[in-house]
Amino acid sequence: MIGLTAQRGHQTCFRRCGKKSANVPRSAERGYSDLAMSDKYERLLDYLVQSEGWITASELADQLGVTTRSVRSYVTAAKAAAHPLAIITASTAGYRLNREAYSTFVSGARAKDSDFDTPRDRVHHLVRRLTEAPQGLDIHALADSLFVSESTIEADLRKVKALGEDAGVSLSRRGSVVTLTGAESDHRRLLSKLFHSESAQGFLELENVQREFASDDLGLFKTDLIEMLDAQGYFVNEYGVNSVLLHVAIAVDRVIRDQRLQGVGAHPRDPVREPVTFGLATLISTHFDVILADTDLEYLAKLLTTRVITPGQGQPVQAVVENYVDPENLELVRTVVAQVSEEYLLDLNDEAFMVRLALHLGNLVARAQDNSYSRNPLVRSIKTSYPMIYDVAVFMASQIQRAKSITMNDDEISYIALHLGSFLERQSRREERLTVAIVCPGYYDMHTILRERIESALGSELSVEIVVTRTDVDWLDFSTDLVLTTIAAKGISDSVVVIQPFLTDGDIENIRRAITRVRRHRKRAQIKDDLLLYFDPALFLRNVVADSEVDMIRTLGELMVDRGIIDESYVAGAVERELMSSTAFTDTIAVPHAMVMSASKTSIAIAVNETPMQWGDNRVNVIALIAFSSSGRSSFQEVFDQFVEVFADRADVLELIKRSTDFTTFIEELVHVIDT
Repeated sequence: MIGLTAQRGHQTCFRRCGKKSANVPRSAERGYSDLAMSDKYERLLDYLVQSEGWITASELADQLGVTTRSVRSYVTAAKAAAHPLAIITASTAGYRLNREAYSTFVSGARAKDSDFDTPRDRVHHLVRRLTEAPQGLDIHALADSLFVSESTIEADLRKVKALGEDAGVSLSRRGSVVTLTGAESDHRRLLSKLFHSESAQGFLELENVQREFASDDLGLFKTDLIEMLDAQGYFVNEYGVNSVLLHVAIAVDRVIRDQRLQGVGAHPRDPVREPVTFGLATLISTHFDVILADTDLEYLAKLLTTRVITPGQGQPVQAVVENYVDPENLELVRTVVAQVSEEYLLDLNDEAFMVRLALHLGNLVARAQDNSYSRNPLVRSIKTSYPMIYDVAVFMASQIQRAKSITMNDDEISYIALHLGSFLERQSRREERLTVAIVCPGYYDMHTILRERIESALGSELSVEIVVTRTDVDWLDFSTDLVLTTIAAKGISDSVVVIQPFLTDGDIENIRRAITRVRRHRKRAQIKDDLLLYFDPALFLRNVVADSEVDMIRTLGELMVDRGIIDESYVAGAVERELMSSTAFTDTIAVPHAMVMSASKTSIAIAVNETPMQWGDNRVNVIALIAFSSSGRSSFQEVFDQFVEVFADRADVLELIKRSTDFTTFIEELVHVIDT
């Protein structure tokens, strides 16, 4: 049964807090600074987790917006928190995360039922205690129970207050007693936000929810839930299902404590959702021995139907349209698809794609109207790896927002990008296959077996054009993208990959690396000459300071306006696009632009700064305002994606910035990076 006993936290504390932690200061004067230090070193660790290899103190300082001295302090604090595990290695090259030790450290932290030594742990604990105490809690008693000073508790409560306000709950005080006041639905929202704030870098982990609510049955419940939804003909969004399971765990735990949702009928019964609601009630009763009220069940069913499931699995497109699709939503999707075709020259006119997107749109609007957006842990990777697809998704989102009078965040835009990307991937997969020749001297049917093995493992990426079974080979005579050979040859080019007669896993990896290399070189060769034409010495700035993203866009925009490349409406459009979703597609570059192609010619105004500036959630050194002309529509995809990719490697970009003392050296270094 899910349920967290009221005394568990106290008991654990009395067991653990008898000895003083050597890592966390207890003095009253340092309570608030301790909270800030914890946040800072955790941000440092988050950045190291996402990075490969060594990261210099200067780079970390740039990313965190602090001095290198502060970085050293955060590293010391992180090491102390993980002692005796050596989670960070320091050298003259900078800092590097020891991933095995870090994994052990994180696992150990999760395994603790209740460790209140760090500010984050205490805040988490205080939220839990306050949501379980309608009559409030005494500050003196809290300080005593957690073995900290009252001023430390005061500092922690300021953090609780901020979290509560975001969820619609207020922290009130009468004398020494503090109380969280708000509706039951707001208390549950606060608990949900608490978990999501701790999983900002990725998926909400089910094991953390199970641990918090003392349940080992949530994983089995999830399995049965997915089977039930699959049997009812629904597609299940695995990215969102754990979030709904968190709400299930919270609801069951609160009902056990006799803290129920108020407002009967707040989530009216929907006949379409009745099978889901009934199935939920049955599973919850079976797994947790709890009977939820209709209000709870309808709320949970609504979460499932708007965040996790989509009807129509296994049904023909026309049947899905007739039974599930809102005609108004489908018509809007058709309109947006036509606009995408006109603006970006992308053909999305596929009935199955538009029907799926119309189904998604119905759920999206329902979420936006409730201001309960569905989180997407892939936001960062989508923006970095597929900037053009993400940008088209932003354009589509902007049209939908206007038509439906709603707003969307990056998470929701990323779900549109997933729909778009999966469709375009299916379209282009065969077109992007590389041609390959196989050289395997004849010996019985060895060459046939080798070909079959290659096509089985890499058929979606390669098209075998010719098989040569002779040993006297002219390596310059091949016109294919790659040559795979079982003959070791000297002085061969990068397009030739030596493999074993009986293909090994290592051979497959080598071939994949060669495929990636060929595609990369091909794309960069296509873009280099065109890209260089878009730069102009008059549109190049170095070490320019701006107070905000909008100010920087206007600064670069003025250069283009003065030369008649764009007008003020384009600058306003670029600002509007930026406010929808940050154009910092990587940790080094932001690419602001408008969603129209109205420039007199395609141009790039660029600022290259040694000191990074804040841009959305990133800190970037390069800001490139791109303006496309209507004649540049056909090149938009290639130019946009490849331009972002060129600036994806932070080490290369920092070297480019260091060496680019003027426009001429910038172009020289840019060509070097492209050719690398």
